[in-house]
Amino acid sequence: MTDFTLAGCIQAPDGDGAAGGSACGDRVRITLRVVGEQIVGARFGALACPAATAAAAWCATRAQGRPFLAAARLSVSDCLRDLELEAARADCALIALDALHAALGDALSRVALASAPERVVVAMSGGVDSAVALARTHASGADAVGLTMRLWIDPAAPDASRACCSPDAVRRARDLCHSLGLPHITLDGREAFRAAVVDPFVSAYAAGETPNPCTRCNGSYRLDAMVGAADALGAPVLATGHYARRVRRGDVALVARAADPAKDQSYMLARVRPAVIERLRFPLAADTKDAVRAEASSQGFAAAGVRESQDVCFLGGGDLRGFLVRHGFDDEAGDIVDETGAVLGHHAGAAAFTPGQRRGLGVAAAAPLYVLRTEPARGVVVVGGSERLQRGQVDLRETVLHLPLRRVEAKLRARSPAVGATIEPLTGPGRLRLLLDEPVSAIAPGQTAALYDADGAVVGSGIIDAG
Repeated sequence: MTDFTLAGCIQAPDGDGAAGGSACGDRVRITLRVVGEQIVGARFGALACPAATAAAAWCATRAQGRPFLAAARLSVSDCLRDLELEAARADCALIALDALHAALGDALSRVALASAPERVVVAMSGGVDSAVALARTHASGADAVGLTMRLWIDPAAPDASRACCSPDAVRRARDLCHSLGLPHITLDGREAFRAAVVDPFVSAYAAGETPNPCTRCNGSYRLDAMVGAADALGAPVLATGHYARRVRRGDVALVARAADPAKDQSYMLARVRPAVIERLRFPLAADTKDAVRAEASSQGFAAAGVRESQDVCFLGGGDLRGFLVRHGFDDEAGDIVDETGAVLGHHAGAAAFTPGQRRGLGVAAAAPLYVLRTEPARGVVVVGGSERLQRGQVDLRETVLHLPLRRVEAKLRARSPAVGATIEPLTGPGRLRLLLDEPVSAIAPGQTAALYDADGAVVGSGIIDAG
């Protein structure tokens, strides 16, 4: 079954993938030549144990001469069966499969499959929601293809498995696809994600803001990249496991609130462009989380028991301040002051504070004090009474309005209720002011403001300014 004459390396390959890291230090590299939709050449290199080397040769043998998507169906269970390897050798075979699928993902940027109207690419994070989205898409009769983006995770993260699209999550998504007989593609988005999302996240904190990296990721990187991958795979549609709806207002496709308000994720998609929303489908729009998890459990999906992370994904369970310091934020100790500048106490670093925060100040006062703002350039945290947190208007920058509305419902934080607001234009591109129907507390500069119409569709968004 294996062909060790395929050992070597294709020069200037169309796809190049490497993997390693097993307990015995295995390293495997696979290179591919792709013409049209066919893999016409595959070579492997291995510095590995006999089992991993045999698995690498198997990957090259089975990939060469196959259509691109057929190679993306090659699974670790196939490899173990064909090579008659015992289950204890699965980790060795996984290294070879990781290398093959990394090569396929790399090749996707250089190939374009013929348009297939029934093909649906399903964005998979390795979690329960995308697992059920894949299963439903497959059951509908669509030509489903799983797609996972591997994103950058802090190398010092204490628990990288908690991050979506971690190596474990990628394998979990791939295994589910293969168990259903479906192809799976992994895209390596680590460096692009770091530049598009992580670096601005650090810069925002350095400017005294509290950014939302998820709205930035969805709106300016991940979904755009996945739609681009769907184009390369010949698919007109990208399905995701988000709890949201797609609606139309005239000729404009918009994201809207899901049926379950407790799980609605329309806010996290508020920065996504209508051209991208046009391509999206949300199989879970009418569901609750409990129902989705029960469905996954009934089908025996491994993702059914995976803990859902509420953290910033790339922190990997680590603390925010430590991450910021490691990645260039000069967060030194400083003073806690009131609005007159009087020193009330001291802090170990301003990065850990956000407007509205009360706990952790360590300041004794006659009345409760809350963080009003941070000024990292001066090294101070400014505090005051709760009444100083109340704001009746909010200025936005980087604003995009998809419909020319003057009245909206503004959601100013992921877990805050929406409040009625009137839009007032400001001078300068992408700038406007929200005149709130009622004061709102603890508004944080840097957060996303999602603007809804009366029927729950996101008609615009912006970034809360410090002004």
